[in-house]
Amino acid sequence: MSLTKLIMTDQPKYRLHHSVAYLLSVTSRQQERRLEDNLKELGLTRITWCVLLAVGNEKLVHPSKIADFVGIDRTAMSRALRQMEAAGMVARTSGEDDRRMTAVQLTPKGVELLQQGTPSAVGNNAVIEECLTQTELAELRKILHKLRGTDDVPLNRL
Repeated sequence: MSLTKLIMTDQPKYRLHHSVAYLLSVTSRQQERRLEDNLKELGLTRITWCVLLAVGNEKLVHPSKIADFVGIDRTAMSRALRQMEAAGMVARTSGEDDRRMTAVQLTPKGVELLQQGTPSAVGNNAVIEECLTQTELAELRKILHKLRGTDDVPLNRL
């Protein structure tokens, strides 16, 4: 008996549309596409948007803390900050006491982009939230946090 035939007869069939991973992936991609389409009009990506949120809304200033907040590795964060600095969205300064420490702050352009992008992000989130009751939303958040906790490895891209 061939290996393919053995696998097909000894295991239950994998049902793609019943797979939680597939459903999460498709739902995430739909949300990402809506958000990216809106952000693109402002010259932003998901990573640059998340950095703007980290610095502007969460008041994070250290690249390592920003990377942790966004969920990307340090190399990806360094690349994003270089691009954002070149585009005039953020400014980086070295610490006075320790020149190895870098602080990030939004420029006026970064502040403006954060303000301009917020309605699109809120609207994108509302598309999902309007499909669920408050109880379902709370349960979904709880489940997603639980699932996200299973793999703590930072991503090199979002």
